[in-house]
Amino acid sequence: MEAPTQIAAEFRPGGQKILVVDDNTANIDVMLQFLEPLGYELAIATSGEKALRGAERFGPDLILLDVMMPGMDGFETCRRLKAPPLSLQAPVIFVTAKKETDDIVRGFQCGGVDYISKPFRQEEVASRIETHLRLRHLISVQAELIDQLQTARGELKILSGLLPICSYCKKIRDDQGYWHQIEVYIHEHSDAEFSHGLCEACAAKLYPDLEI
Repeated sequence: MEAPTQIAAEFRPGGQKILVVDDNTANIDVMLQFLEPLGYELAIATSGEKALRGAERFGPDLILLDVMMPGMDGFETCRRLKAPPLSLQAPVIFVTAKKETDDIVRGFQCGGVDYISKPFRQEEVASRIETHLRLRHLISVQAELIDQLQTARGELKILSGLLPICSYCKKIRDDQGYWHQIEVYIHEHSDAEFSHGLCEACAAKLYPDLEI
């Protein structure tokens, strides 16, 4: 099993899939011009309806979503992206000129993770994208580690609790009242294996003429 720090260190910005959603093609062009050199795989959609279809086909790692669009606005688009049957896990960052507190809160309530105000600065957009992609990567790593730990726990047999043991022959009584040799009981309830030998005290008692 890899250590969490080793897996997390593998993250590198670039190569991830980003879906850019905006009804203004000029805004899309600006986004593409500075995101492409960063190495991201990009797709575009010019409406909420196209964004839903594009997300299903493209499988983005992150979505940049305009709010003010004709027809289905960005809030409703985000809500549908996050709801079944899509249930998209990719973080959604709203890119919009709407700066009112109510709009920002509404964006978070429908499933967005961040807000970028127009006109935007390219450095800010790039930084926020990398931050949320890194967080998504770490969440994925955490889920993978939890699965590995659960699998390991399921495979590991652990003895615990009070074990009734005979003070004379050292047999152990199971939950059904049957007595078992201690090595048989432990073997059945753990992954331990036994090899047999004689300690010095027993060897001297059983074989007094044997030189040890």
